[in-house]
Amino acid sequence: TKTENKRIKEIINAEYILGNPNYTAISFGGYREKTRDKCPSVEELKEDMKILSAIDIKIIRTYYTQQFPHAERVLQAIQELKKEDPSFEMYVMLGAWIECEGAYTSTRNHAKENIKGNQSEVKRAIELAKEYPEIIKILAVGNESMVHWAETYSVYPKVILKYVEQLQNLKKQGELSSDLWITSSDNFASWGGGSTEYHSNDLIKLINTVDYISMHT
Repeated sequence: TKTENKRIKEIINAEYILGNPNYTAISFGGYREKTRDKCPSVEELKEDMKILSAIDIKIIRTYYTQQFPHAERVLQAIQELKKEDPSFEMYVMLGAWIECEGAYTSTRNHAKENIKGNQSEVKRAIELAKEYPEIIKILAVGNESMVHWAETYSVYPKVILKYVEQLQNLKKQGELSSDLWITSSDNFASWGGGSTEYHSNDLIKLINTVDYISMHT
């Protein structure tokens, strides 16, 4: 019935799918060339989604929101597949890329952030989360952005914390769904499992502010 379908849709959230053996996840980049400047088309990504679905993948993870059109086309591909077949299931952990000032240059400054780029990434993540609430279930602020061996772009936890707090406040205000989980995807060391150089009050605050810890091991 319509009521039952509505109830099922309501429980398909991050809390329900994460750690659920029926919802296998994979990190996804659908690039067919050796450069991200040549982004696959929506039709090509629909092919990928069908293949992933056929092998029981139901959650994919992306890395950027606006530096490349990949994530946006992935979302469009999933939406079109859902329109063609309402039973089609694929959910997204949307990543927002975070980097330091002068990332990938000889003048990089890890104590400061690329504020224009980072704000644009998070702003687009917010817009996409509102546009595709039935698909995006998790927002990840940064990918291995705090681990020190990411020496070409890493930032300190205070940068990640700032954006996680921003997103959590939008949830409290009702601008984003309360079911949308916020995290940062990082190495075990940067979550406090490494040497004491990683330990800081900002990291403790971050651990207490995310909805769950997305840890790379």
